[in-house]
Amino acid sequence: MNIEQARFNMIEQQIRPWNVLDQDVLDLLVVVKREDFVPATYKTLAFVDTEIPLPGAEAMFTPKIEARILQEVAVKKHENVLEIGAGSGYMAALLAHKARHVTTVEINPELKELAASNLANAGLNNVTVELGNGAEGWDKGAPFDVIVISGALESLPEVFLKQVKVGGRIAAIIGQAPVMSAQVITRVSETAYDTVKVFETNVKMLSTSVKSSHFTF
Repeated sequence: MNIEQARFNMIEQQIRPWNVLDQDVLDLLVVVKREDFVPATYKTLAFVDTEIPLPGAEAMFTPKIEARILQEVAVKKHENVLEIGAGSGYMAALLAHKARHVTTVEINPELKELAASNLANAGLNNVTVELGNGAEGWDKGAPFDVIVISGALESLPEVFLKQVKVGGRIAAIIGQAPVMSAQVITRVSETAYDTVKVFETNVKMLSTSVKSSHFTF
């Protein structure tokens, strides 16, 4: 496999046509080597438009979903980011290139170690990988400028709304299979939030996602 040709095809044939037009994001997909974050068994699928299985029945988002989320949250260099669901560490790596610091929380110990190893191998020292259940929020380091939830939720627990700063953004995929809505929720004041539905999709539910304390938009 010609890796660079496959990466180019991924960007030009999958990601750019999906309204990912931010050149900084497209450039970053060349810098952060997706194949280094894919389990060895699935290396040949690194640039394919498919979810890639991870240990513990988890999965990596498709490349176009990762890129679109990265574009929509528009992380800035001074911002601190929380990611729920570290997976293989790839999304955290993309976020880390744009942020001041990323905290990524993973409930599966095997995945936590995988993500930490992959991020270290990528030379990223502004990411902290935490072991824990982040499905109900994460107090340590809160409030954050950006929260990215890397897995679907039936609805957004209210705690996340309190853990993002005014002006901050939450990227979440909300709903039930087969139709879920990727949303960006911006905190516009102490009490008000603006929600934009970005695209429809169908992805795996976040591990241990709960069905209580819900906020309805």
